[in-house]
Amino acid sequence: MTETVLLVGGGGREHAIARALADDCTLYACASNRNPGIASLTAGFEQIGERDATNIVSYAEEVGADLAVIGPESALDAGVADALDDAGVYTFGPRADEARIETDKAFQRRFMAEHDIPGNPDFETFDSAEAAADYVSAYDGDVAVKPVGLTGGKGVRVTGDQLTTEATVDYVLDTEWDDWVVEERLVGEEFTVQAFVANGEVRTTPAVQDHKRAYEGDEGPNTGGMGSYTDTDLTLPFMTDEEYADAVEIVEAVVDALPEYKGVLYGQFMLTAEGPKVVEFNARFGDPEAMNTLPVLSTPFIDVLTAARDGDPLPELSFSGEATVCKYAVPAGYPVDPDAGARIEVNEASVGDALLFYASVDQREDGLFTTTSRSFAVVGLGDSIADAEADAEAALSIVGDGFHVRHDIGTAELVQSRIDHMAELRGE
Repeated sequence: MTETVLLVGGGGREHAIARALADDCTLYACASNRNPGIASLTAGFEQIGERDATNIVSYAEEVGADLAVIGPESALDAGVADALDDAGVYTFGPRADEARIETDKAFQRRFMAEHDIPGNPDFETFDSAEAAADYVSAYDGDVAVKPVGLTGGKGVRVTGDQLTTEATVDYVLDTEWDDWVVEERLVGEEFTVQAFVANGEVRTTPAVQDHKRAYEGDEGPNTGGMGSYTDTDLTLPFMTDEEYADAVEIVEAVVDALPEYKGVLYGQFMLTAEGPKVVEFNARFGDPEAMNTLPVLSTPFIDVLTAARDGDPLPELSFSGEATVCKYAVPAGYPVDPDAGARIEVNEASVGDALLFYASVDQREDGLFTTTSRSFAVVGLGDSIADAEADAEAALSIVGDGFHVRHDIGTAELVQSRIDHMAELRGE
């Protein structure tokens, strides 16, 4: 019997999920924006806000959904998974209490400390901006400051990297948040490991390296992610098999401490000279990381969902063995002052062998328009990172005026700089 699946969310991550499911189920979707890539893969697409649990449940019941998949963290924070589960629609996404591993950074750090989960940096939490600022001033060393709640990946500031100590203090005092986490600055190379989790089981996917900075050479403000890459196996060129295994053990320790967790658990790590340390956890697929891992997943994603729902063992995952490189096209001025509301045209026939994923665009009767966030991504696949990067770069011919791209993502020069950085930190 063909399953009917409801997908919540309208970004690039959700387009990747839709592509991974569309051939194996009857797919419906809902999001605040109409994503043309998702809409083209579905039997129905409704414009419903991702936090609107009442209307999402009504739509799930209307289409007879057997399963639901939650894409964005905003929906998890709003309890959409809770509402769908309570209505009898099994949802691959954690309930709001479990999603606090992402949505409440103070809870996340205290949770790790309480359960002796490895990789937790030195940290303190504060419910006063003034107290957090005083701690930053007095701390012996560089720190990362993080607002406790959701900030779309743009709230973190790091002394000794982005800001001076004095500028960090001003940032904490001048922004709208009162609740903060202040922790030691981790030095190394960032990477992520995404895992499918249900019924106490964990199935991990290849490591991904995202690029948060807006401009080439890792310059400029933090963004939601300008692009990312994977290698042909589970690791990345700057890490060992043992370091990947250490990161997986940290993810497994979290699941042991959260036995009711279901959905995707995404560990963001800093590979330091002492091994992986936890930057943060997310309670859903990464964006852009979903666009790297799902296209190379050979195991049908629907099999993961049905096993999770039915209480069966999760399937062992297999992958194609291809490397991937994802590059985002974002509106000019993103993320500080993005040019939203611009009409755009995308020539899908010009992407060649690469994949095209629409993200934060809005399809209206009179055309396709940008929003304030990332517009679309291209993903190249190949027998090496270099081959995948060449395919992604060739596909960027579809990018017109008014967009910005980080062309250096996945290039041999940038990848080698990561390898050299870790060699230096290890004293090799």
